[in-house]
Amino acid sequence: MKVCIIGASGKLGKYMVQQALDRGYEVVGVCRERSAIKLDAFKGRITLIPGATNNREVIKKAVAGCDGVLTVLVPWGTHQYSSGTAQAVLDFAQPGARLIFSCGWHITRDGRDVYPSSLKREEKLARLLGGLTRIIDIDDQVEACRRIFASNTRWTVVRGSDLEEGDSQGLPVWSRHVGDPILKSNLTRRVDFALFMVEALKNDELIHEAPAIVGRQTPSALAYAQ
Repeated sequence: MKVCIIGASGKLGKYMVQQALDRGYEVVGVCRERSAIKLDAFKGRITLIPGATNNREVIKKAVAGCDGVLTVLVPWGTHQYSSGTAQAVLDFAQPGARLIFSCGWHITRDGRDVYPSSLKREEKLARLLGGLTRIIDIDDQVEACRRIFASNTRWTVVRGSDLEEGDSQGLPVWSRHVGDPILKSNLTRRVDFALFMVEALKNDELIHEAPAIVGRQTPSALAYAQ
């Protein structure tokens, strides 16, 4: 399998690169030119295409011939970074490719998510800071997901929880809606978030799903299993 990882130099991206290589996949990585040094550990093992991830020509080149595309959607800046990245992937990925997107915010697909008050406060704060600093644009990530949800490509949007570092606890568990009891712990190891993304490439049950995930060994996941 040949896969493209967009946002490869970030913490999540580097975990996905390693896990894809461990499976014997051919990997094409995309990251900003100034961040390329972060991928020096993979020199000679991946094809690196430096450039802004919302640059359509960069994405067109990177996804050519790829069976799957793993995309880290980030809400940075005020220049349609998330939606521009998502649209380029949707437009240029080869027909039939598996498109897996990560979304740090619990953006709803069907309006049936129930958000805890703590998450609502975090979103209000992020919107306030974003408006003042022009660093974060939550609405652009909402728009990116809207475009993905409306697409007839073979997409999956993985909605994250709070993340922590640490050894793998195994493949995270998931549910369709924020507020479901299994997700209450709201914590996942970053390495396992990457694991879920890479495993989703071959899990057709996740096509046209927006799974919200939580660590397999968290209290809420263990309680659900029992």
